[in-house]
Amino acid sequence: MTALIVYETKFKEHKNPWTDAGSVLAGGSSSGTVTARGSGQDASGSGAEGAGLSGQPESVSDAQAEDPNGAAAAVEGGGQEGSVEAAANRMAAQYDYDGAIAYLKGQPGYDRNDRYKNLVSTYENTKAGCVPYPIDQVTHVFFHSLVYDTSKAFDGDSYEAGYNQVMTTVSEMDSILQQMYNRGFVMVSLHDMVSFDEAGNLSKKEILLPPGKTPFVLSQDDVSYYHYMDGDGFPQKLVVTQDGKVKNSYLEDDGSISIGDYDVVPIVDTFVEQHPDFSYHGHKGILALTGYEGVLGYRTDEVYKTRQEDRLTAFQKAFFAENPDFDFDKEVEEAKKVADAMKAEGWEFASHTWGHINPRAYSMESLQRDSDRWQSWVAPIVGDTDVLIFAFGADIGDWQPYTLENEYYAHYKSMGFRIYCNVDASAKYWVQIGPDYIRQARRNLDGYRMYYTPDLISDLYDVDLAWDDSRPTPVPPM
Repeated sequence: MTALIVYETKFKEHKNPWTDAGSVLAGGSSSGTVTARGSGQDASGSGAEGAGLSGQPESVSDAQAEDPNGAAAAVEGGGQEGSVEAAANRMAAQYDYDGAIAYLKGQPGYDRNDRYKNLVSTYENTKAGCVPYPIDQVTHVFFHSLVYDTSKAFDGDSYEAGYNQVMTTVSEMDSILQQMYNRGFVMVSLHDMVSFDEAGNLSKKEILLPPGKTPFVLSQDDVSYYHYMDGDGFPQKLVVTQDGKVKNSYLEDDGSISIGDYDVVPIVDTFVEQHPDFSYHGHKGILALTGYEGVLGYRTDEVYKTRQEDRLTAFQKAFFAENPDFDFDKEVEEAKKVADAMKAEGWEFASHTWGHINPRAYSMESLQRDSDRWQSWVAPIVGDTDVLIFAFGADIGDWQPYTLENEYYAHYKSMGFRIYCNVDASAKYWVQIGPDYIRQARRNLDGYRMYYTPDLISDLYDVDLAWDDSRPTPVPPM
């Protein structure tokens, strides 16, 4: 990598795996009819290379791999032994062979249970056939909020160009996931790649996968559902259903609220339920959050508490006018519930800076204020993080290693950040590992990338198969 490509946007932009997804909000109700959208995924996973549980234990049946919820239900009548086997098989399906083995060996009566012993032998043999994947060759893809209703996003208004450039549609996301799965890609966490000791020193970790499998990191930026997106075909927020699943709420034209898979998080969750081997050890993606309009669709920033007039935007003033009974404390409580439910399902959170800023365009004083606001108003909801995903695809340095002579790096290191991600789709992967940090380039899978340089992402999926024909062309240049 000889140079960083700055990606400018126009906007600020293992719980029980067998519970069925619900469609009613936990502890609450909504006005109008509550409906649900399924993920639209092909649960069969057949008909393309890499489909199925290649390299997985024979004891993981096709039915279980394609429909783990149904498989679990089938063994439920078999008593505790069947449930234990289903749990162990799911761990093994997600390449956590050590976890599956330890789980079985910890069961009462293991020494007398030949079925458990045979499973352990199967897992051990399968693990022995796995190979470590080079950490410095792991690719990273990302999305912004997905367009659910293209007729509203691509309606010719002043926001259409930006949506067309940097957003992906739900149907495109469905196709991308299925194609990547069929090609043998497996979703891993940034923290599967490296770890840090108490002194901050980095150690490489080992990602063990069957031959033919390829790890990748997935992230999503700006999951705040900003005010400007209202009415443009995007969900309102992320919500928790009565059975603990994370879904989206969507405001229909008639005022009713639909609950379903309308954005990255619930779509990926549903896909992994159907294809557990798409996830390494149950890990999902990482959400890069700002804070200035709240998080996850909840209005949790300081200005929503203080209502300080000189800090309110026109959008925020309109929000308060439309919601005179807004309860800030309840809003924060609901946001925490969503964040906790997401973490239980394998999701992680990163800072995208509080104000969606390019750090090098700001003074150190302004940078500190931005960081303090993220720590004060975002971290209490989603938890601390050591991951900084730069807004605008920017970076705080060029391709050369970070040093403490770089005041921006010194600042962010002092704030506890150890993992840094920019945007550069010019190569399949770019990873830089230092003594106390790791940097990784991300690849944008959006309208701009698919329209202008589909060859740069052809290793991931076929753009012609994924392309949503409702997307206006030509996609505006940046």
